[in-house]
Amino acid sequence: MAFLEFKNVRIAGISAGVPKQVFSNLTPHETDCISSEYTPEAFVETTGVKERRVSDTLCTSDLCYAAAEKLIADLGWDKKEIDALIFVSQTADYFLPATACILQDRLGLSRECYAEDIALGCSGWVYGLSNVASLVTTGAIKRALLLVGDAKKRIDATHDPLFGHAGTATAIEYVEGAKGFQFHFGTDGSGYDAIIIPDGGARNQVKMSSFDTEEIEGKMMNRLQTRMKGMDVFSFGITTAPKSIKKLAENFGFDYLGYDYYIFHQANMKMNNQIVKKLKIDPEKVPSCMYNFGNTSSASIPMTIVSQLKGKFENKPTKFLCCGFGVGLSWGTVAFDSESMVVSDLVEVEEQEGGSQWV
Repeated sequence: MAFLEFKNVRIAGISAGVPKQVFSNLTPHETDCISSEYTPEAFVETTGVKERRVSDTLCTSDLCYAAAEKLIADLGWDKKEIDALIFVSQTADYFLPATACILQDRLGLSRECYAEDIALGCSGWVYGLSNVASLVTTGAIKRALLLVGDAKKRIDATHDPLFGHAGTATAIEYVEGAKGFQFHFGTDGSGYDAIIIPDGGARNQVKMSSFDTEEIEGKMMNRLQTRMKGMDVFSFGITTAPKSIKKLAENFGFDYLGYDYYIFHQANMKMNNQIVKKLKIDPEKVPSCMYNFGNTSSASIPMTIVSQLKGKFENKPTKFLCCGFGVGLSWGTVAFDSESMVVSDLVEVEEQEGGSQWV
């Protein structure tokens, strides 16, 4: 069973960066991307997504860089003392090199820095947190950055009414005696095609037919756009998340109803409402950022903390239970305590003139 625990490590701070440009699912000229099965109003009511932040020029690394710079400054950390950087995304800058290497240099971190990419989506922040915690728990690495997000700088960049762009930074540090983190993970690769971009990778490389469109769940799409089996994903989410939380609580012997905040992946409001009902937790303890930012993939958990909880918990002991689930199919749940965590102001990133400044 994939249960993990890491002690002597804590989250020092969290930040998030988003494009400054706002798209509304209720603005007439932007509603043609909504499935023919919904009116714009019905789409907003069902998904909970009214607005999204999207960009044609910013990459995930640009948003994570902005978030990291803000957080490092707010923490007062010396960049040369940050010894690890893990970048989690499914929209890396390039197929190679690893985006973590680019960010190490761009942020001015030490050349002795451990840098690594992880290609995961909705569960990515929880998986990334476990990877960083495993590096820091012994004290060999004292400070590390977890940079997580997605900015779908592809053919469908601004035309998916569900997804928004975001990059986040989570600062993790070694603290002797800290309670640390408790994790539960799972994978069901038999559902790999429930959320998929069929072409563009090594299995199905880009060819002329990749741009041909077909109707997928009420939308005309090509094979370079993200497609979902909506009902399969919905059923997976409302079943897997509650089970994972209950398994984590049972394995580590705690009452999951005793937590201050429950942060779920921001996939769909209807889905998350069902999860809350199944777990019988207080909806007031379940913040959501979907209405203004949409589904931000792997960034959605830290994005929710930054945009919805800043100023509400930083100076008092607070218990978090977070669960990410989705593309893979993959899921991860983490329980942790917070005290004196720094939460930076949301960073709004301007468009880059002429596109990305990188090669």
